[in-house]
Amino acid sequence: MSLIGDILSRCVASRGHRRDEISQGRRRRSGNGGRRHMVGPTAATASAQRRGAPLKILALTNLFPSPSRPGNGVFLKHRLQHLSRLPGVEMRLIAPVPWFPSTARIFGQYAKLAQTPRDDDTSGIPARFIRYPMLPKISMWITPLSIALSALKAIRDMKRSGFEPDVIDAYYLYPDGVAACLLGVWLRKPVMLTALGTDATQIARQPIPGALICWAARRAIAVTAVCHALIDQLIGCGIAPEKLTVVQHGVDLELFSPPHDRDALRQTFGLKRFTMISVGHLSQNKGQHLAIRALTEIPDVDLLIVGDGPERDRLRALASDLGATDRVRFIGSVDQPHLALLMGAADLLVSCSEYEGISNVLLEALACGTPVAATPVWGSPEIVADPKIGLLFKERSGGAIADGIRSVMRHSWDRSYIRHYSLRYDWAATAEQHRCVMLQGLGAAKALPDRPSAMADGSPMADDCQALVTSSAYIAGSVR
Repeated sequence: MSLIGDILSRCVASRGHRRDEISQGRRRRSGNGGRRHMVGPTAATASAQRRGAPLKILALTNLFPSPSRPGNGVFLKHRLQHLSRLPGVEMRLIAPVPWFPSTARIFGQYAKLAQTPRDDDTSGIPARFIRYPMLPKISMWITPLSIALSALKAIRDMKRSGFEPDVIDAYYLYPDGVAACLLGVWLRKPVMLTALGTDATQIARQPIPGALICWAARRAIAVTAVCHALIDQLIGCGIAPEKLTVVQHGVDLELFSPPHDRDALRQTFGLKRFTMISVGHLSQNKGQHLAIRALTEIPDVDLLIVGDGPERDRLRALASDLGATDRVRFIGSVDQPHLALLMGAADLLVSCSEYEGISNVLLEALACGTPVAATPVWGSPEIVADPKIGLLFKERSGGAIADGIRSVMRHSWDRSYIRHYSLRYDWAATAEQHRCVMLQGLGAAKALPDRPSAMADGSPMADDCQALVTSSAYIAGSVR
């Protein structure tokens, strides 16, 4: 482990060079005009903010990591940190957490919910973790209302301390986005929404949540998504195209970077032959079982599995049943610096997911100079758009994945080119673009008549949505 520490020290020493490299990547991204549904800085929005007071943003998301669950939504922490650091931005965060009565270890992940502190600012963003009730069978339908009601006290406390938000910025359309729009109705605040993945691809297809998402999207000043595939899905759900904008995710290009001495790093980790790495929650959706099955067709390959989750024991049993125990290493959950080292040492990152919005592990591997191979789902084809950085599997099956891995092994990869490609994905540029979309939406909203609870579009289930807004507003008024 002393070698890893030494490598980390050398990485820190070389960050000055990387900052220059990253700034070049930002200039390329800012000049990437003409892409559908994408927005960049404008003189009008920039001058508008310079003339006014600081932009006060209240972020709302259940995905934000907490001290008791530090691995939850790390990508969102990075995105919000960069947004909060922009000049003229002041941010507070509300992170809803399901209420659970006991911190006893016997309850596993549920106990971690109970261990969540009320307040935390270790991320650099003052965060309030609010509790909301989850009721069996019906919680799916009432969670937006539960979250909104629980958030009211937190917002009132923020107002007393001098923070009056200009806009509510919600990440994940349901329940967070709908809850944010309920708050927008009650408090007469504009709301911006961001779609991240399954909220658009799965939840939006369900009748009641889908109708509420459409209502929230029409209410919002702007709706962003992390890839074009999600935009297309939202248009198919009935959301107007002019309301939608792609704001891509980014990556920490200083932390995730090519290792200074890759051979020494591989020796440290004991990597002696072609080694793949799979990173993510151990679940059926992530498809680690497919990567393990592919090993039976490619004998000279090892696999590192990074992450934890409900499928861990089944995956271990599968590796044993297939006689691949000595070729599959379960690393468990690791922090970001350790993950960057593992990615830099690996020969290939494989992503076998059934669905993804945008896969940050693909971006992180590319930033380390490591080629990637992914299933052709949602945002992945938008990342793996250059054959010089990796490939897409023909389908999501063990055989297709094995064929793809063999193709990668036959190819000679230029890791410096892969790193260069990754520079277009930068959190700072993502934050700036998000702010520009927000300012444009705020400017447009000020020019419209005030319609705090209007829903006169005649869409299916509109009456039910309006009834929820009206009844919940009455409840909120009595709570306050």
